[in-house]
Amino acid sequence: MHRALEFAVGLLFGWGLLLSGMTDPGKVLGFLDLFGAWDPSLAFVMGGAIAVGFFAFALAKRRTRTFLGGALHMPTRRDIDKPLVVGSLLFGAGWGLAGFCPGPGIVSMAAGQPKAAIFVAAMVAGMLAHQLLDHASSRSRAGQPR
Repeated sequence: MHRALEFAVGLLFGWGLLLSGMTDPGKVLGFLDLFGAWDPSLAFVMGGAIAVGFFAFALAKRRTRTFLGGALHMPTRRDIDKPLVVGSLLFGAGWGLAGFCPGPGIVSMAAGQPKAAIFVAAMVAGMLAHQLLDHASSRSRAGQPR
């Protein structure tokens, strides 16, 4: 039952991305083109998402269990470190170059957009590269004398 509900919520999220235009790279790039032919319509989508998230997090902070009964783990870190900054810059560069971010990229790929399939393949390759580099870095740090 949990998996069916998770799948349904994922479908609803994907449908919302399609409906809002977040899966259209041209619309996204138009939103990011602040000094050209700027299209502010996605600002309303983001504003709606921020409003929903604000109330959802306020509710979640008062709970210890999810609606499905699992443990609720809220993030506790608030520091800004090098991996966060580098990851944010890479995310922004990818979003600006491709017009996709991860969620809309996956939805667009599932809808049959070839550019999205290339984006998702590059995203997965980047995630695997990060995992390999992080694993190698952890091993080298573990072998260093203190």
